[in-house]
Amino acid sequence: MAKITITQTGSPIRREASQRATLVGLGLNKMHKSRELEDTPEVRGMIRKVQHMVKVEG
Repeated sequence: MAKITITQTGSPIRREASQRATLVGLGLNKMHKSRELEDTPEVRGMIRKVQHMVKVEG
């Protein structure tokens, strides 16, 4: 599978609890932290939910 790099660019302050939980599920809990994850439909769905707070590369 292909790998994608996800970087948190927005703060979860004043966001819905489900969006905060999605960031934690992606392994992001601090600003400008990056994670390399498998490009699966599940991960893409999580990214779509918090697309305004993350940057996706690759």
